[in-house]
Amino acid sequence: MATTVTHSFTKTVSVTSTAASSTSRAKSQGGILEGGNPSVYDPTNPIIIFIIQLLGTPVGVITLAAGVGNDVVGWILLALCVALVNAGSGITALWVLLTCVGYALFLYFAVRPALLWILRRTHSIENGPSQSIVALTLLIAITSAFFTGVIGVHPIFGAFMAGLICPHEGGFAIKVTEKVEDLVSTLFLPLYFALSGLSTNLGLLNNGITWAYVIGVIAIAFLAKFSGASVSARLNGLMWRESFSIGALMSCKGLVELIVLNIGLQAKILSQRTFTIFVVMALVTTFATTPLTSALYPPWYQKKLEAWKRGEIDWNTGSLIDPTDHEDGVDPIAAEKASSSSVRRLLVYLRLDNMPSLIAFMSLLGSTGSAATKAHPSKQPVGEDADQPKRAVEIHGVRMVGLTDRDSSVMQVSESEEYSAHDPLVNTLRTFGQMQNLAASGEVAIVPESGYADMLVTKAADAESNMILLPWSETGSMSDTQIISSDSVRNKLASNTYSQFVSTVLNNARCSTAVFVNRGFGGSSVLRDRSRVLSRTMSSFSIHSANPRDQVRPLTDRSHHIFMPFFGGADDKKALRFVLQLAQNSDVTATIVHYDTVEERDRLLISGHEQKTGHDKSATVNVTGNLTTADAVFFSSVTTSLPAGLGSRVLVESCQVEDRVSAAIERAKLEVAQNPRNAGDLVVVGRNANRLSIDAGGSKKCLGAFAEVVLASGLRTSVLAVQVAQET
Repeated sequence: MATTVTHSFTKTVSVTSTAASSTSRAKSQGGILEGGNPSVYDPTNPIIIFIIQLLGTPVGVITLAAGVGNDVVGWILLALCVALVNAGSGITALWVLLTCVGYALFLYFAVRPALLWILRRTHSIENGPSQSIVALTLLIAITSAFFTGVIGVHPIFGAFMAGLICPHEGGFAIKVTEKVEDLVSTLFLPLYFALSGLSTNLGLLNNGITWAYVIGVIAIAFLAKFSGASVSARLNGLMWRESFSIGALMSCKGLVELIVLNIGLQAKILSQRTFTIFVVMALVTTFATTPLTSALYPPWYQKKLEAWKRGEIDWNTGSLIDPTDHEDGVDPIAAEKASSSSVRRLLVYLRLDNMPSLIAFMSLLGSTGSAATKAHPSKQPVGEDADQPKRAVEIHGVRMVGLTDRDSSVMQVSESEEYSAHDPLVNTLRTFGQMQNLAASGEVAIVPESGYADMLVTKAADAESNMILLPWSETGSMSDTQIISSDSVRNKLASNTYSQFVSTVLNNARCSTAVFVNRGFGGSSVLRDRSRVLSRTMSSFSIHSANPRDQVRPLTDRSHHIFMPFFGGADDKKALRFVLQLAQNSDVTATIVHYDTVEERDRLLISGHEQKTGHDKSATVNVTGNLTTADAVFFSSVTTSLPAGLGSRVLVESCQVEDRVSAAIERAKLEVAQNPRNAGDLVVVGRNANRLSIDAGGSKKCLGAFAEVVLASGLRTSVLAVQVAQET
């Protein structure tokens, strides 16, 4: 139920004699691993927010931030309350508080610099904590808890102050949490809840007056926080549903409340009956949080709110905003997108296992710079300006890190910016973009695995991307593991999990989407099994030095050949334009073949005659997915207006066949894999989901029928399946 680092060290160490004090002191180590404000935050709210997938929403962010401030104030008031109760007089309470303040200053100005010096000297910040560093961290927590307990403040406050000095540099706090979270969550946390259960006596709620108090306490506790948080959120510009959701989340009582209640019970501030009443209140409000928030802030409302904030829909009707609502009758954003047939903004899903092939593919959209000879700056002729480069393609990479209910995983959300700044894949993309004249950027998104698809769709909408590039996992799993076996690579298309992820993106994306299946693109290929049988040879080298090495030699031929069969439809049109954009790279050659059948040719001629004679134009539309007059006209207009530079590298043909799929496969065998020394070939196809059967599933549903046939044919070529933006 509780998982955040708030409780991670709260229950890590127990050194006292009694069970009650040992659990309390173990809980008092609670904040240490988080360091800073998150160390005091109730773990229940982050888990609820994680379960209903609100961590990346304004409601989730505001609730977490408000909860931290709320609990900081609560811990300070708790320390003051305990000090006043334990002190015999007012002057004693004052001395206790002054001692506590002095100890806090000592921790910050003396212990923290010493701890940082040790961590840097042992390289624990860069390489993670060793066993001795973990022991030192626990020792600081125990000592701090012991000291605050001796001076008259509860030990948990000492552990909280120790947590404040724990550094977050290099993810140190997260790494320490990873060392102990399993023990804490599986041993100490259940023990603490068991202790709270033993201290709760429901038999004391034995009359109507007591139950009236229970109902009154629940109502006041809920309404006070719900109304206060909701009104505050509304006054700061949030919608009513958002405000109510924040109020419901803030009214949640979790682990921190149980800690406070146990401290009050031990300090004789609360009677056992009062303690039981408050425990029931905490349980009821906690259990009500998830269903209440889900009802107030459902996924459909979140999507509607996001679209409204982007100015895409009318709030009252929910319909798309009519472009004619603009003064000149034209939506400037829509006009810009419509006027540009090429991909100018590309969102890429970054994966560790796909990075080599992704870099090779994205290089086709860039260039290595001007071929002009460079001169030393001091010898540059005065007044000579460098050639202005053409507008670069904007590439934004998103790497997904799985968010789980583990303490260390939840802590990563607050440090996502640090991950984006130092992530090796994101930095590789940035450097690659500079070398290839691409405007590259990237970020790390920490979301649950079930939310990967929605996050990519949202990021693409926010960046106004023209296309999403989805690489197919080399292992077939969602995890971009670094260890890849040959068996997993051979069976990567059989993964139902990854197929479902790709299908979700394809169904929800509001821009074009391209699914890339790598088969040796860019010269990268899976290592083949080598024979281990020794043979007798005459050589002056040892057997060890004669063993084959996995050396990658420089490519002597950096060219790529693209084959695209054009069958008609919106997806094929988008794929055709994208192929022509890729062909602008001087290392790319392309063959584009327009396939139709004799029956289709006759039908097109008849439909064209009907249009001339005034018959209904709707007769030219074929619901079976075959070519239409518009498809033929489009193909002719695009291919006859090729730029002059593409004429020598792009071959365009049209042919009539009986079976288009069989003819396209036979032609593909002649086009691709003919030059084994080049940088890899590519077959680009339209997904054409409307031609799939209802029972189609797996990779066939994601890639389309023809792409599946190409992959099953055994051709040594990569495949790119393109889908045009879905109509909303």
